Amino acid sequence: MPATGDGRAPGAADLAGAHDGAPVGHARNRATTGPATAAPPIPHPRSRAAHASHPSHISEPGGPAGADGPADDAPLRLLVIEDDASDAQLIKDAAADSGTSIEIHWARGLDQATELLAPPAPWARRGRSRTPEFGCVLLDLTAPADLPHPSDSSDGLEGLHELLRRAPHTPVVVLTDAAGAELGAAAVAAGAQDFLLKHETDGPLLARALRYAVERKRADESQRRLVEAELRGQENARLQRHLLPTPLLDGAGLSFTRRYRPGRRRALLGGDFYDAVRTDDGTVHVVIGDVCGHGPDEAALGVALRIAWRTLVFAGLTGEALLTTLQHVLEHERRSDEIFATLCMLVIEPAAGSGLDALGAGERARLYLAGHPAPLLLGRDHGPITLPADLAGPALGLLPCHDGQAAWPAHEVELPVGWRLLLYTDGLIEGRVGAGSRRLGQDGLADLIGDHQAAGLTRGRLVDSAIAEVEELNGGALTDDVAVLLLERNPVQLILG
Repeated sequence: MPATGDGRAPGAADLAGAHDGAPVGHARNRATTGPATAAPPIPHPRSRAAHASHPSHISEPGGPAGADGPADDAPLRLLVIEDDASDAQLIKDAAADSGTSIEIHWARGLDQATELLAPPAPWARRGRSRTPEFGCVLLDLTAPADLPHPSDSSDGLEGLHELLRRAPHTPVVVLTDAAGAELGAAAVAAGAQDFLLKHETDGPLLARALRYAVERKRADESQRRLVEAELRGQENARLQRHLLPTPLLDGAGLSFTRRYRPGRRRALLGGDFYDAVRTDDGTVHVVIGDVCGHGPDEAALGVALRIAWRTLVFAGLTGEALLTTLQHVLEHERRSDEIFATLCMLVIEPAAGSGLDALGAGERARLYLAGHPAPLLLGRDHGPITLPADLAGPALGLLPCHDGQAAWPAHEVELPVGWRLLLYTDGLIEGRVGAGSRRLGQDGLADLIGDHQAAGLTRGRLVDSAIAEVEELNGGALTDDVAVLLLERNPVQLILG
């Protein structure tokens, strides 16, 4: 490497003491008696004017240099792992001639370097500023590897492997001699960001290699985080898909169409929940609910309530007894006393008689509302009708059950032959209509569904077109979670849509 003047960079410290293994001391200024013989170095884009006259120095590891923490205009902190003092001096000289502000720290081997690379223990950080991390490591492949396992395979890269294990997130440039160019290429393949040949590296080449290493490591880290985020997203999607229910309606003679859209971006699960099951006596139980809020905590609570509801139904509970128990579950699972959940539950009793002729004949349902919008009854010879909500009770979690304030009486509903029921959460009716503050509301939804029915749309096409028009009226995607269920009496085997 080329040296300047007497072999030392202007303003740099001597390497005295290097032969006895002591770290190199702090930088000390060297007076100049004449005009500068070389052009001033090109300042680093983030360097201060104060660094322009001292582009590099070798300092004692852990010393005052940089102890106040990293700054936007701080020099690149370079850790040199080199057991030869003369080679360390050549590196310092090249750094001084690089035109880049570089702060050099020297370590004779990996053990000493590890002490500098490792963050201080939590107890050691109290009362003192954290030393900024190194921007890059320059490793001489001939430096002692200090391997904990001497039996490790020897490929000439033992030191690099150990360094990458101890400091996996720090960019590394390796040094080798001219005869070891192939070894340098192997080091890059093994995880280093670049390699340099000793005695053939000048200042600009060193600066280029360091900048390249830092940027390549940053790109690699960004790619790694992106891949990890994609894997986490895929795993979360699988988990959320499995948390959505599969209705248990075999033998019920019903078609069941469901649509679910969480309000959170890139989420598959929101605070809305739904389920439908048929018990052994032929009764069909349907629920749809909405936990207030839109975050993952609310989504988890919705799943807990849905699972609890199904368990209670199969345990034989129904009506107010079921809803009271479900409120107790909510009170124990919610993260705040302000969290509540609205809910609509239908209990459809089997028709009298037997066989296909009995399906849809003289059916009755009990409707329970806990602060939730009432379903729509879709007729063949009339427009959608909103079921009565005069017996609706409070949302789950708003009022205590023990003092009788929380009550959810049943409303008896007669279901005509070929009935269809549309259940939904309030996200579907709270969208805006036009640029003003007007909301769609239940009446607006009934009119909208009636228009789509008149156009001949049924089942999935009916639900999808209704949601699409609601979003169009809103001027974009709905911000709240949306769940929609269309339950239809169908005198054939269960159809899921």
